[in-house]
Amino acid sequence: MEMELWTGQVEPGWIDYNGHMNVAYYHMAFDRATDRFLDTVGLGEGYLAREPGSMFALEDRLSYQRELELGDPIRITLQLLDFDEKRMHYFQRLYNTDKGYLAGTCEHLSIFIDMRIRRSTQMPPQVQAALQGIFETHRLLDRPQETLRTLGIRRR
Repeated sequence: MEMELWTGQVEPGWIDYNGHMNVAYYHMAFDRATDRFLDTVGLGEGYLAREPGSMFALEDRLSYQRELELGDPIRITLQLLDFDEKRMHYFQRLYNTDKGYLAGTCEHLSIFIDMRIRRSTQMPPQVQAALQGIFETHRLLDRPQETLRTLGIRRR
């Protein structure tokens, strides 16, 4: 089962002139969930306060499935797709909690950085062990269809 990471609601400042949640705030909501995930595996803000290492984003791919409106309750889940000693690849889903629909997705690739030299390095062993524990469950889940799509205009 995916990890449920973050719940909240669509805030007034997130609404754009179209009357729905602006695309930038989808990304911000996914980022809040990412922070919770990093806390879970031991790489959150607390880790950086103690050790000179942090995760940096390499690539994101967002998909906007349905609109969210002011006050809509939302939740975000995460599925760990893969990891190695330096990188994490995961997939997040953003749901409208009341109505039960998928509102957006985010596929994310990040890398661990030694903040002293601003270069990639291996994640601490305890983090890799935490990721392995999560991956053992998540690797049994179906791969999200969104990760298989290419971006472009389909022609008939």
